[in-house]
Amino acid sequence: MKNISFAFFALLIGMDVNAQIRPIQADSTKYLEEVKINVIAKKKIETELKMAVSVDEFLASSANISFIKRGAYAWEPLLNNMSTERSVITIDGMHVFGACTDKMDPVTSYVESNNLSSIDIASGQEGSMHGSTIAGSIDLKRKSTSFGLEKQWNGAYQTGFEFNNKQFFNLANLSYSSDKFVADGSISLRKAGNYSDGNKDEVRHSQYNKFNTSLGLAYKTGSLSSIRVDAIYDKAKDVGFPALPMDLWLSRAIITSVSYKQLFEDGIWKAWDTKLYFNAIEHYMDDTKRPENLVHMDMPGWSTTYGLVSRANLKSGDLVSEIQLNVYDNLSIAEMTMYPQDRSNKTMFAYSWPWVTTRFAGLSMNNSWDISERSRLNFGGSLGYNYNHSKYVEFNWIFHPGAPQQKSRVLPGIHASYQLDVDRFDFSLGTGYGHRAPSVSEGYGYYIYNSFDRYDYIGNPDLNNEISYEANASAGFKNEKLRVETKVNYFYIQNYIIGRILSLGSPMNYQSVGVKSYTALEHAKLFNFALSGTYDILPHLHWKGTLTYARATDDKSTNLPFIRPLSYQSSLHYMHKKIGIQTSVHGDLAQENYSPEYGEDLTSAYQVWNISADYTFNFKKMTTILQVGAENLFNTYYSTYADWGNIPRMGRNVFTSLKFNF
Repeated sequence: MKNISFAFFALLIGMDVNAQIRPIQADSTKYLEEVKINVIAKKKIETELKMAVSVDEFLASSANISFIKRGAYAWEPLLNNMSTERSVITIDGMHVFGACTDKMDPVTSYVESNNLSSIDIASGQEGSMHGSTIAGSIDLKRKSTSFGLEKQWNGAYQTGFEFNNKQFFNLANLSYSSDKFVADGSISLRKAGNYSDGNKDEVRHSQYNKFNTSLGLAYKTGSLSSIRVDAIYDKAKDVGFPALPMDLWLSRAIITSVSYKQLFEDGIWKAWDTKLYFNAIEHYMDDTKRPENLVHMDMPGWSTTYGLVSRANLKSGDLVSEIQLNVYDNLSIAEMTMYPQDRSNKTMFAYSWPWVTTRFAGLSMNNSWDISERSRLNFGGSLGYNYNHSKYVEFNWIFHPGAPQQKSRVLPGIHASYQLDVDRFDFSLGTGYGHRAPSVSEGYGYYIYNSFDRYDYIGNPDLNNEISYEANASAGFKNEKLRVETKVNYFYIQNYIIGRILSLGSPMNYQSVGVKSYTALEHAKLFNFALSGTYDILPHLHWKGTLTYARATDDKSTNLPFIRPLSYQSSLHYMHKKIGIQTSVHGDLAQENYSPEYGEDLTSAYQVWNISADYTFNFKKMTTILQVGAENLFNTYYSTYADWGNIPRMGRNVFTSLKFNF
């Protein structure tokens, strides 16, 4: 489907971002205990330093998420230092697939911070509730107001300006709640120009323009049941990517769902929630604003998904369980058209995604058994069926003669962990095993240009499943003032999929130096470590810090790309009455374990300081917050291991924000 048709809905809607968990209302029969899932729930879509963060900036505050950056927009999230092919990213459990072969439209780019209530992050096989995975899952939770709130109308409006890239933004929410009907929604607009680096040089093609709006309507069909309809519309245009040879002309997404929820008073069944969903994405990359390119190229893409997610919560004694069914059908199409300087003459056309259909059905379960007051056993598993079909299989036959037009795979997964609390200490030990299928690009991609290592990439439909064996552990200590926690995980991944140079075939892109085909290494090993702590220095002065390290090698002990070096964050937060002051420092040590084979080079150590202050006051019965701050306070010039093509990061950025809650 090459065009998204939709009825445009006008709205000024939403709810306050802190209102996800609300007290049980009088018409609720009893408190229903939730299944205790081993995830990290980010419940406030802002950071202490900055109120008006993007979803990317908010996720970057998590210790186990880093980003590949090709510009100032649509960063690619890496969970446990693994690319998005190895993780599952969903919106309220709904599968959404990007339409860009260059991965310039991750799922996180199609939502905004003001239409989310929380973000759940699960590591490794604990994230298999939403489908087969290796790295884990990120679930972006939409706002959902409770029925029958004492205050029927709630809302917020936030505006601000960032001086470095002249970004102007407006975010608005409004919600309504009655005994039978609820409405949630949001609208946002961000517009930014090119940013400047620490040397005060303009980074060309780093501008972006984004509009996002959402609407959710719920109706209570009975004392313990309700139906809900949700929709998100997102549009981005004139988005530059300084690390790439082309930019985004237009991207549009419509993400819709209808769901039914039933609660139960008696028996082991506590809740049942079923959702039907549809989403469609169109994404148009071109290089019309790059006159220096000798050959011009258009790269449009389309992704259409239909799906079902059905979840049941159960409780029997000390055992609580969650069972989830995931079913979806996705069609991914991407084209590549080349032109000479005279664009009226077309010289080449190909399908870089040759109309690839993916169908998936999977059943997952998570369980939590309270063995005693101090110990708990978490265990679960998943079983999935994955089917792929390539309409124009002749593109795959060029490099893989006789490759099947369709392929089916079985994707099992299992995990278990044990938690123990001893006085002020807590410990956990876990393990997991799981499979994943190759992505559309890995299996069926055709001449997908990678500007990082300057190779054209070819998919391989005959790739085997990746198989992951993982182990994880954690230990923590807490008292009245101090909280310290350390976490480690280790992944041994068989059939690790990565690109290797092909001896046959010549590059199609004039900027390419060769052709690579996705192949499976015998294995790869990946280790992640994180140490975090908080300390209450004074009643109004708090410290927080994080230290992370990762190491990854292939079966030849060669370094894998995009693995974060030793990294640190430290912050102080002072808050007294109506005033808050925050300062932080973060940085990486030099990336010495880089991978020249995959286009990496040595990146130097860096350190960046930030500061902000906010003041809360009442204005016409509205709680109002004014914030002023500066990122990269000392205007440091730097780029990191994850900056595509070593593009420099933004220099000093003074920002302001004003928020009204009503």
